[in-house]
Amino acid sequence: MTRHIVVVLVLVLSVTSFACQPGTVADSSGKTPSANQPVPIYGYEVVHFWPHDPRAFTQGLVFSNGNLLESTGQEGRSSLRRVEFDEGKVIQKVDVPEPYFAEGITLLKGKIYQLTWQHHLGFVYDALTFDKIGQFNYGGEGWGLTNDGQSLILSDGTQQIRFLDPDTFQVRKTISVVDGGRPVLEINELEYVQGEIYANIWHDDRIARIDPQSGKVIGWIDLTGLLAPGEVHDEEAVLNGIAYDEKNSRLFVTGKLWPKLFEIRLTRK
Repeated sequence: MTRHIVVVLVLVLSVTSFACQPGTVADSSGKTPSANQPVPIYGYEVVHFWPHDPRAFTQGLVFSNGNLLESTGQEGRSSLRRVEFDEGKVIQKVDVPEPYFAEGITLLKGKIYQLTWQHHLGFVYDALTFDKIGQFNYGGEGWGLTNDGQSLILSDGTQQIRFLDPDTFQVRKTISVVDGGRPVLEINELEYVQGEIYANIWHDDRIARIDPQSGKVIGWIDLTGLLAPGEVHDEEAVLNGIAYDEKNSRLFVTGKLWPKLFEIRLTRK
């Protein structure tokens, strides 16, 4: 009996040690905290940073074939862009005409889907040429957009996140995002990362890690201090923009009107 107990303890300690090691992106055990457990909080290490257009009002960000796809907002200044890393140079661009205020984007099966803020209208582009090949309607406002390979995942500034059929744009399901039973509001830009939804919260230096099945927040990433004081001066120059390089497990973040794009590695606080 004593020998069996020791073996079990060794296995438990080994698993615990492995789960607590900080990873490049997802360094939790992957389990939703129970009702009486605090939600884990993660810090960050900056791996690298690159220039980012300080005039870009970033609303959506996607990693694609070694470059970034970026949606920028504001009426009369909205666009869809392809941006290279080293100098933050825009190498392909299509403007979104007035009166539309562009919001989140996602890339799925060779198509780029882009939301607009208050016009209940989204645009569909060919991912290579940026030719507009369609459009779609949705209820409520458009804020963030990502996908899980099957559904478009849309935030609208409330605690609700909707999953849409990418062909018919009908709502497949809706989840309500909660943290310890409290609603999480003003959910903004989204990214699907290793089976979780990462979400910017408007005017917050934290990213929520959300269980796409239950809507529960299973972790917070605290990015306080990522951008040095004085590097931005506009009150709307807030953290917004998450991109994930699935092949190399790299996580990128930036903000509206930010002069830098960061690759970060998560650490456990």
